[in-house]
Amino acid sequence: MKKVISTANAPAAIGPYSQAIVVGGLLFVSGQIPLDPATGAMVEGGIEAQTARVLDNLKAIVEAAGSSLAKAVKTTVYITDINDFGKVNEIYAGYFTENPPARVCVEISNLPKGALIEIDLIAEVA
Repeated sequence: MKKVISTANAPAAIGPYSQAIVVGGLLFVSGQIPLDPATGAMVEGGIEAQTARVLDNLKAIVEAAGSSLAKAVKTTVYITDINDFGKVNEIYAGYFTENPPARVCVEISNLPKGALIEIDLIAEVA
């Protein structure tokens, strides 16, 4: 049976989807863009600030599901400029300090609301 996860500590869905779903011991978190959960506004400060906000949003959702970033098994990172890859890695490494999840990173032409980055995540749930 699937369980919908929702928290006010991450931005509300901006379309017909859930923040996350738990099924079969796994948590599937929808792609997060760098929206401030309190205001719904895009964070300012470039790729570094946007990456940190996205990862904070993911962290809030996995914690709402009773899991943690340490239990992440897979992420997909979408960036609008592959030249930001190194900057993204620096911020990302601070959130996944040991045994980081498997990952895909791709450059795409555009993201919702003009975001520079979006990340989705799959994690184990205790």
